[in-house]
Amino acid sequence: MGTGAGELTSLIGRRTETARITELLSGARLVTLTGVGGVGKTRLALRVASDVAGSFPDGVHVAELADLRDPELLATSVLGVLDVARPGLPGADATAALVNRLGERRVLLVLDNCEHLVDACARLADTLLRGAPGLRVLATSRQPLGIAGEQVFPVEPLPVPEAGDVAGAGRRMRALSGNPAVALFVERAAAVLPGFAMTEADTAIAVAVAELVRRLDGLPFAIELAAARVRSLTPREILERLTDRFALLTGGSRVAADRQRTLRALIDWSHELCTERERLLWARASVFRGGFDLDGLERVCADAGLPAAALLDTLDALVARSIVNCRQENGRSLYHMLETVREYGHERLVASGSLDVLRARHRDHYAELTARAGQEWFGARQVDWFTRLRLDHPNLRAALEFCLERPGQARAGLALAVSPRHYWLTAGLLSEGRRWLSLLLAADRAHGGPDTDVRVRALVTDMYLGILQGAPEAEVRSALAACEEAARAGGHRREMAWVWHHHGILAVWREDFADAVGLFARACDEFRVQGCLDAAFECRVKFAISHAYGGDVEEAAEACDEVEEAARARGESWLRGMALLARALLARRADASAEAIGHARAAIGLLRPFEDWWDVAMCVEVIAWSTRDAPRRAARLLGVLHLLWEALGGRLGSAPFMRGQHLRFEAEVRKALPGAVFEREFRRGARATVDEAMAYVLEDPAGTPGLTRRESQVAELVAAGLTNKDIAVRLTIAQRTAENHVERILGKLGLTSRTQLAVWTYEQRDVTTGN
Repeated sequence: MGTGAGELTSLIGRRTETARITELLSGARLVTLTGVGGVGKTRLALRVASDVAGSFPDGVHVAELADLRDPELLATSVLGVLDVARPGLPGADATAALVNRLGERRVLLVLDNCEHLVDACARLADTLLRGAPGLRVLATSRQPLGIAGEQVFPVEPLPVPEAGDVAGAGRRMRALSGNPAVALFVERAAAVLPGFAMTEADTAIAVAVAELVRRLDGLPFAIELAAARVRSLTPREILERLTDRFALLTGGSRVAADRQRTLRALIDWSHELCTERERLLWARASVFRGGFDLDGLERVCADAGLPAAALLDTLDALVARSIVNCRQENGRSLYHMLETVREYGHERLVASGSLDVLRARHRDHYAELTARAGQEWFGARQVDWFTRLRLDHPNLRAALEFCLERPGQARAGLALAVSPRHYWLTAGLLSEGRRWLSLLLAADRAHGGPDTDVRVRALVTDMYLGILQGAPEAEVRSALAACEEAARAGGHRREMAWVWHHHGILAVWREDFADAVGLFARACDEFRVQGCLDAAFECRVKFAISHAYGGDVEEAAEACDEVEEAARARGESWLRGMALLARALLARRADASAEAIGHARAAIGLLRPFEDWWDVAMCVEVIAWSTRDAPRRAARLLGVLHLLWEALGGRLGSAPFMRGQHLRFEAEVRKALPGAVFEREFRRGARATVDEAMAYVLEDPAGTPGLTRRESQVAELVAAGLTNKDIAVRLTIAQRTAENHVERILGKLGLTSRTQLAVWTYEQRDVTTGN
């Protein structure tokens, strides 16, 4: 096989793609691999070509087109790859010669790097495929050729560790080592610095490498350039210097084309292929973080220089060129750029002098969006709005950053940060919400002026988040007194009602339920007067919870009925979930364990879409208390509670008014189990992913053990005493694959030996059979 494209290197993490492309090539005569520059299209094409060479008795030929600029010379260049004796023919004659040469032969032709000659490549491929029935073409391009019969295969960056995996790199070392992007970095780093490795003895390296490849979007070219820097920098130092990735990531292979020597040159190549309008939209779209939709793009990027009527076609062209990626989610088309591509566009936007104008438009768009979300929060679109805001969270951060960085914008930032009020709570972002509010309040205070409604609302919201984080009571009371004074002085009656609500929360915390129900009732009445029905019913449901835990059962049930009726009438979810939590507490108080568990699970079903882990944790608490007859399960549920409260980032280990019962229950469970068994089950709950934990809480059989079907098979065989070699033979897999399965199982279950795994497997059988 003549490659003309340099050495064929290993393809970490691309086995599935290789198999899929090979399958496509068996059915389609033209397969085009598309994707952003540096994603590995050429390597993938060469690997596939090598793998299928035996199916093409008349040869596999690779035409590398990156250095070709004149489309008239395309056919001549390809002919030179097939027949070096006749490279000098002009275009038309060369095309005819190609058709004649290929004839009835069974040949695979690889056209590599077609993007700058896409029209000429499309015409040539179409002509050759029509004239040579035994020909198959495998093309690589940053955009499809766009001819009939073409099968497009988008090449994605390598999978990268999730942010949670990066944070927990020490305990997830095995999982990180198996991540393709991490594995590529380690392989290339070891090539330039022999002995480089990630070990459990130095988790700092694993943390840095995992975050590094995540910041590089899993882009193989960028990862390899970064890995080459370990000759003189540690992974942490490389990560710290990634703020200027284009200056850092240089020094590619000396034998590579110029555009493959540095990250900047690689992206420059894409930029040169764009029209002026496409370049303008690329730069302007870089103001978005994480992604954007068409509505946002039109509101932020369109003006006289880039009319809204032309924006969709321009966006479509950027998608076709693999500059912008598109995905469908919740019925919306969402677009995003790899961070490397976005930063390149951002540089162009800065150079244009229009950065502040675009950032102000961006801020205004998201201020309008969050205001609409606040207005429609108490209704059928509640989950939709929450989902949308969660997807747009990076953009909300960018808008808040702008408000902090530009003088006089802090008050606009406060309005953005408190609408909708429940966002920080339901998204489980208490610490982040407090950080933004604290910084913006300080900036607004420095600017001077009276306490406006939005400032008082921000003060009151900040204090509520502090309460939920477990801030010291003295600090809370002092802050609430200041909030009350500001609300009274400015006549801010709605914020005064929230102060009463917060005092009600504190009363619940100290288990003074009589005081709590009075405060919630007072706040509820004021909210009704102000026309704030969502706030009124929130106070009403907390009135119910207070009574359910330590007051009048009938009043609690009546309040639940009222809240559920109002929420159902509006299609609202969150308050219905809270009402079900109150009903779970009522059932628990009546010693109706099955009913308590049923209500709590139903509540989780409504609260989980909001990622409201605070209230989900209270539901799990009720479920745990109702399983005291199954101490092993109760121990794991206590571990799940630890996981949830740890994720909230506060000082609490349970809801304060539940703490006494929580501690008594934990002591009972510890007494009912051998110490090692309790710790193992607790650890399994605490180390689970959120999805695994929720599956266990809801008793989803597919998620209960946290193992895949194959891993469960392997665990059973380990318990039967089989070695890794025996397991490989029994399951018809490679021995190394069997070893990897065992390592992953041990990591998931928090075990350290095969003996412990065997014991765990036997215990699982006992749980399943009820023995």
